Amino acid sequence: MNNIRNFCIIAHIDHGKSTIADRLLLTTDTLSERDFQDQVLDSMDLERERGITIKSHAIQMEYEYEGQNYLLNLIDTPGHVDFSYEVSRSIAACEGALLIVDATQGIQAQTISNLYLAIEHDLEIIPVMNKMDMPSAMPDEVKDQIVDLTGCKPEDIIEASGKTGQGVDRILSEIIKKIPPPAGDPEAPLQALIFDSVFNSYRGIFAYFKIVNGTIYSGDYVKFVATDCQYNADEIGILRLETKPRKKLSAGDVGYIISGIKNSREVKVGDTITHVEKPCDKAIEGFEDVKPMVFAGIYPVDADAYEELRSSMEKLQLNDASLVFEPESSAALGFGFRCGFLGLLHMEIVQERLNREFDMDVITTVPNVSFKAYTTKGDVIDVHNPSGMPGPNILDHVEEPYIHAQIISKSEFVGSIMKLCIDKRGTLKNQVYLTSDRVEVTFEMPLSEIVFDFYDKLKSISKGYASFDYHQTGYKSAHLVRLDILLNGEMVDALSALIHRDHAYNFGRRICEKLKELIPRQQFDIAIQAAIGSKIIARETVKAVRKDVTAKCYGGDITRKRKLLEKQKKGKKRMRQVGNVEVPQNAFLAVLKLD
Repeated sequence: MNNIRNFCIIAHIDHGKSTIADRLLLTTDTLSERDFQDQVLDSMDLERERGITIKSHAIQMEYEYEGQNYLLNLIDTPGHVDFSYEVSRSIAACEGALLIVDATQGIQAQTISNLYLAIEHDLEIIPVMNKMDMPSAMPDEVKDQIVDLTGCKPEDIIEASGKTGQGVDRILSEIIKKIPPPAGDPEAPLQALIFDSVFNSYRGIFAYFKIVNGTIYSGDYVKFVATDCQYNADEIGILRLETKPRKKLSAGDVGYIISGIKNSREVKVGDTITHVEKPCDKAIEGFEDVKPMVFAGIYPVDADAYEELRSSMEKLQLNDASLVFEPESSAALGFGFRCGFLGLLHMEIVQERLNREFDMDVITTVPNVSFKAYTTKGDVIDVHNPSGMPGPNILDHVEEPYIHAQIISKSEFVGSIMKLCIDKRGTLKNQVYLTSDRVEVTFEMPLSEIVFDFYDKLKSISKGYASFDYHQTGYKSAHLVRLDILLNGEMVDALSALIHRDHAYNFGRRICEKLKELIPRQQFDIAIQAAIGSKIIARETVKAVRKDVTAKCYGGDITRKRKLLEKQKKGKKRMRQVGNVEVPQNAFLAVLKLD
């Protein structure tokens, strides 16, 4: 056990985590030059196309240092804030972390929040300054920032470059010297923490685990504590570029278990594996429940594919534990699911993965939160989507959920952050300076205002420096109205939104303008209207594609032309009565990106 080191790599998005991971794999000969490709651990096409890490990836390396062989288990984590839940899980399976900071950009928001996560779990932190080969690097300034943040000595900071390989040998030796070996007892009852899982259509579910105490042999009879299900360990092994089976794994090892599990509900990330014969006393602690930020409906384009969508979502949930969903139905779209996401990027990625990995065509509705509607008879109705809102004739008042929001940022952005929160109907509660240039502001604001684009706007105005956390405080009465979108007089309930009366007119007008750009032109005029109850507040018209019927009249009498145009008009009118309007998928998404 003394020769095992478990560590993860944490950093802000785009600071070069995956490139450093590539270098470590090449230096330790885990990967030959021939198999090498950039971001070798980012196995999803989506990750490569966007240049971001979405999943944490675990891999084992062997390294010889001062005549001793060491086993290094590396977990490369995502840097985007929408996937911070992945990071918290990886940190729970490690004893140390490489904190990577881009020498050209300095410390940014996720650097700080991931560092706090690591410190809470008592990890040994090794600071690394990446991209030193860039002409725009500012080593001295960034060094001061790292010293301020972590309290380390300036000479402890490793200067490295993932591109050229500078400093990689020093990173490996520091990992061996500084990160403690895993503390556990191989003789104690088995206690292993599941930190990830993936679905394989041939072999069922692979659960990735880290053994805290005890030893597991291939073929052992084990149980998962939280679900209380029992299995035979058909195959256990370690994670290299491919999975490598092993006969036994003991305390400190990171590996996988295959036990022929077909049902995704039986594997919970954060669960504990133990032996059936000699179980451990208690499960391992250390996983928080995920807090969804955005709720939206996901519906199959083809109504018959509902069951298929359900199984795809369950398989996706194995791979992405921060996705939560429950069934719901809509008049325009049929049966689907109400899903909770960590942010708008997460929502986009889930939709894209459903399409690519499971071949599911889905429609996503406008994101929102749940409200409480009080009727004139005194009943309380929980409203999860706008079409469930009772009519204005029986509605007494609506209450919406409020949150207590804490935003930490640099002091230069305070003005614009306050303006953003006040525009979103927030009230300032408190403002504290943590250091000379870091400030914490506390707001009370409605949850419905932050699900839309609040987070993305906050990131933009603070150049990625603001970190945001919230908890719900209860419900308050609100002046909300249901805004409906009508196409040729037909309501499209997937585009309805519950919105504050003051914002309704503006929002309705902008949606109509946006839909006008996105709905393809037909042979007849399409009227796009925004309505509150029976009152139309905005209208746009998609003009018909017209054929020039007067082209064959050279000059001549105007009444001749008028007659032909009247005839065309009648045909268009008849066509409008039978024609239906297809709303393209990007129209549902456009509502999110109105600004």
